[in-house]
Amino acid sequence: MKSLNYTILLALIFLTSCGGGSDGGSTTEPDPIPNPTAATLIFPENNKECTEGSVLNELQSSVNFQWSASENTDSYSLTVTNLNTNSSSTTTSSTTEKTITLQRGTPYEWFVTSKANGTAETAISSKFRFYNQGVGVENYAPFPAVAVSPKRGITLSTRTNVDLQWIGEDIDNDIASYEILFGTEIIPTNSLGSTTTNTMNTSVISGNVYYWVVITNDQEGNKSRSEVFEFKVD
Repeated sequence: MKSLNYTILLALIFLTSCGGGSDGGSTTEPDPIPNPTAATLIFPENNKECTEGSVLNELQSSVNFQWSASENTDSYSLTVTNLNTNSSSTTTSSTTEKTITLQRGTPYEWFVTSKANGTAETAISSKFRFYNQGVGVENYAPFPAVAVSPKRGITLSTRTNVDLQWIGEDIDNDIASYEILFGTEIIPTNSLGSTTTNTMNTSVISGNVYYWVVITNDQEGNKSRSEVFEFKVD
């Protein structure tokens, strides 16, 4: 019996020395940081003329961008793009607004990126387009068209024809027609003709990279030129 008791005592000493029977050495994993959610844009409104900015001079005005607070967010990045030059600027805000100086009589696109401390995950809002009010402008040029299909940079399977599709918008709602420039040159100059719809079919050859541009015309003679879109055909 003494031998059995001695054996049990040794076992207890061994377990105690190795931390057995105790959770004192365990660690608790920190709770994961929740990902931020996307903000909802408020002002300037989508496809509208911004008339509420503070005029600085004949060329510039300041516009107060506003959006709703998003969950799990510590800061926001506001990205504004001049659609005439395709140049963008990004600024940071800890609140749900930011005042930016813009060119007057110019189309812009903007969106907000939500960020949270401790994680690289972000959330991007939808994108809004607007015209910053100009001096004595009664009719604005259309917004540059946006490609829908083929998606920019996509590689299509072998085929002989492609339907080009795009979105055209104008705050005056007076778009008259679209002209499509298309070809294998990086800056296409060959015109496929004009249409009043948002699609045009064209022939293609396998192995080529194609580039296309949409020129949007309104009833007042104003026009806008899209970016150059590209796709490849296997």
